[in-house]
Amino acid sequence: MQLSAIQLAQFHKDGYLVLRGFLDSYRCDEIVAVSQEHLEKKIEPIETEIGYIKRSKAYRTSVTDYTSYKEQDEKIIVRRLRQVYNRDSAFKAWMEDYKIRPVLRQILDDDVVLVTAHHNSIMTKMPYCSRETRWHQDRRYWRYSDNNLVSVWLALDQETGQNGVLEFIPGSHRMHFDSEQFDEKEYFSQECVKNQKIIASKVSTDLQKGDVVLFHSLLLHRANKNRSDKPKFSFVYTVKGAKTKALEGTRSAQFPEIVLPVVSFG
Repeated sequence: MQLSAIQLAQFHKDGYLVLRGFLDSYRCDEIVAVSQEHLEKKIEPIETEIGYIKRSKAYRTSVTDYTSYKEQDEKIIVRRLRQVYNRDSAFKAWMEDYKIRPVLRQILDDDVVLVTAHHNSIMTKMPYCSRETRWHQDRRYWRYSDNNLVSVWLALDQETGQNGVLEFIPGSHRMHFDSEQFDEKEYFSQECVKNQKIIASKVSTDLQKGDVVLFHSLLLHRANKNRSDKPKFSFVYTVKGAKTKALEGTRSAQFPEIVLPVVSFG
């Protein structure tokens, strides 16, 4: 598959692009089945809802130990399974999917490299007990030579406003912001007067099982709590261009990168 000129232009303008029905339903179900097993057993590394709130900016920027706080309470809520590339063949197969490689190469305008230091996760929003995800740029804790990084979000079932679908601010990856527009953890502040008109331009679109959203590492995005009766599972990983280098001595440079060979179609 390749993007049309219109689709490619849309991604560069808005900072995101939705690919409908990209992955077969049976493969989504396979990923969910493995995810549920790992979640039930709380197989590390994981991030809990408690850990998500407590982690400091310094931790998120530099610490390479992705295990949780190891709470012993059986009631802890897992927010995401981390480092999924090496967990199971179903996860690895999606991250190395042949069909999406030409699309990613078009967007990056470079050879495609899988990043395992960031994202590389099954994201969960459990009913009624998940927390909202505030406005942020993924790139804020990542340390690279430039911003040519794109996240690949796979909806493993229906995603709506009721269960925490992604919201985006179109074009925000091309905007320039002052430090005062972000809080101490570098979330885009909803209280800042300068931000309110920008936030008012937010958009979202419901997703179905197998839909994929590609979005730029600087695009502002967020998600609500899950207010439905059913868990929501999503798969997110990140790629970069081969010319984009992780800065030595940072967390971004401490995990393997996987170069994906070029795939051509007809």
